[in-house]
Amino acid sequence: MPGFSDRDRGRDRGCVFSVIRKTRRWLATAVAYHNTHVFHLVYPCHVVAHEPIYGGAPRFGGGSRGGPPQGKFGNPGERLRKKHWNMDELPKFEKNFYQEHPDVTRRLPQEVENYRRSKEVTVKGRDCPKPMMKFNEASFPNYVMDVIVKQGWAEPTPIQAQGWPLALSGKDMVGIAQTGSGKTLAYLLPAIVHIQHQPFLEHGDGPICLVLAPTRELAQQVQQVAAEYGRASRLKSVCVYGGAPKGPQIRDLERGVEICIATPGRLIDFLEAGKTNLRRCTYLVLDEADRMLDMGFEPQIRKIVEQIRPDRQTLMWSATWPKEVRQLAEDFLKEYVQINVGALQLSANHNILQIVDVCNDGEKDDKLLRLLEEIMSEKENKTIIFTETKRRCDELTRRMRRDGWPAMGIHGDKSQQERDWVLNGMVQSLWQGLGMTSPRPRGEGGHIGSEVSPLAATQWA
Repeated sequence: MPGFSDRDRGRDRGCVFSVIRKTRRWLATAVAYHNTHVFHLVYPCHVVAHEPIYGGAPRFGGGSRGGPPQGKFGNPGERLRKKHWNMDELPKFEKNFYQEHPDVTRRLPQEVENYRRSKEVTVKGRDCPKPMMKFNEASFPNYVMDVIVKQGWAEPTPIQAQGWPLALSGKDMVGIAQTGSGKTLAYLLPAIVHIQHQPFLEHGDGPICLVLAPTRELAQQVQQVAAEYGRASRLKSVCVYGGAPKGPQIRDLERGVEICIATPGRLIDFLEAGKTNLRRCTYLVLDEADRMLDMGFEPQIRKIVEQIRPDRQTLMWSATWPKEVRQLAEDFLKEYVQINVGALQLSANHNILQIVDVCNDGEKDDKLLRLLEEIMSEKENKTIIFTETKRRCDELTRRMRRDGWPAMGIHGDKSQQERDWVLNGMVQSLWQGLGMTSPRPRGEGGHIGSEVSPLAATQWA
């Protein structure tokens, strides 16, 4: 998967069918699936070091195991020069479009406090607006409200209720909530309003709204939402990510797009090549900021942000709030307001049954087959198996298919077209087993199997 090193190096540590780093993100993703089971097969050994077994850089901060490769190809973004902005010469732009709805104005402080307490919403910062408890209180344009009505939602999610008034008022903000809590719409709908109040794009202009995402899968999901809501407002969007041909992405950028959803590596390629620019960018979103830092993208993010005017509006979204993300917020945001929904740290969901089976290396395949027979006795069940290496993923997929299981594998060496085909087949129940070397940022639910070493198990618990 882009941003992760292979860590294969021709060896198989014998770690059973593996949940790789940050499986806790998967556990958070599974919150919507009440019948999800997670199986960990762990083989016993002694851990005597506190450093990662496979070496590498620290957890956060741009180490060699994350982000685009370095070395003989140079550092990503090294040809980008830091811009020195003269604020007097920059064209002025408007970013405060919030008009409080009369119903919100009449809401008593006690009502606001009761709502926040019931939804586990905490706010830190000055001049935070009251939350919107109904969609009509957001005062979005009619064409946006029409799409919302078609979705049939009863009310905004907590992160949307408190995030929309903040984003519409032009404030920098940090939103912390679990995956699947509605963060994408929390920043995309205010982005549409922001763009509609800016001058039209001219030839050679870059995007007005830039969304940085850690993985191609997340970028594609965000682009699908942007296309759905942007279509009604006649706004164009493009998804820029590695693993796909550059030509179509370059053509879309050159035609002019108001919204660009990008992974850091591919965007830096285009910026260095002069295929796009960020002179018009006034609305910046960092989605899943903790994951981007964990994947080592911090140097690339800083290079990109240097190309954007400093008086922009910046919104940062994360599932956790470690000190590295806090430092990034301090560097990029000004007088920001922090919204937190739920706990600051991810924890295992009580709706998910986790079973840890400690076994020897030679027992793992037989145990896996017995688990599959038990799980697949119900035809509607689906199983996702994570492995430590790409080689192990391919070996396991071949064995399962040889034994008659409808299984497919997916990892970073697969083409984007094949990855999409495999994932779509899983959604359409063309196969019931899916082997992966890295957890997808959000998506499928069902039974999750993993092979973990003891160190990894403690990291994901």
